Amino acid sequence: MGMIVKICGLSTPETLGAALAAGADMVGFVHFPKSPRHVPLAAAAALAGGVAGRARKVLLTVDAGDDLLAAAIAAFEPDILQLHGHEPPARVAALRAKFGRPVMKAIGLASAADVAGIADYEAVADLLLFDALPADVTALPGGNGRAFDWALLRGRRFAKPWLIGGGLTAETVGEAIRATGASGVDVSSGVESARGVKDIGKIASFIAAARAAEKLGSLAESG
Repeated sequence: MGMIVKICGLSTPETLGAALAAGADMVGFVHFPKSPRHVPLAAAAALAGGVAGRARKVLLTVDAGDDLLAAAIAAFEPDILQLHGHEPPARVAALRAKFGRPVMKAIGLASAADVAGIADYEAVADLLLFDALPADVTALPGGNGRAFDWALLRGRRFAKPWLIGGGLTAETVGEAIRATGASGVDVSSGVESARGVKDIGKIASFIAAARAAEKLGSLAESG
């Protein structure tokens, strides 16, 4: 499997189109009213319908109840559910079974103690996403433009595909890939011109930088 590049928090046809044209593997839609990237259900079908099989659609929710998830899944028709809240492993397993969709679990990292709990999620999720823990309890669970210490993941390998996020930009994504050996990268705030406002040029630059780092890594392995 090649490097997975995910552009998250897309909310307009123009920026979605830019992500697809630049070759994103996954495009993420946020259904969480507290987020500046929130996509209401009324707008979901038209926006998500523009993907047309060119990438995997990811629906991000935060500690959502079953009824909300059912409505959001019906509207977005996602390929993957991204759980970005405090969902425990048992909840992840239950939602995966109930809705029959692959699940990506976001795990906030700040210290070695946080790394210790990864195994419990590795057993029940289809993909893992490592992000920075919010600075405080009032912050959004993701999309805050904060990086975590990549050394926490250095030399680690997991049985499931895993992505890193948290403060990545076109300028730092290559270093992040080299430092962690991640199988994918996830960006939201790092391709914005203002909070919640995606920038077409930054999207293209980020994807190009990630692909360049992937190519260098492949050359190094073959050499």
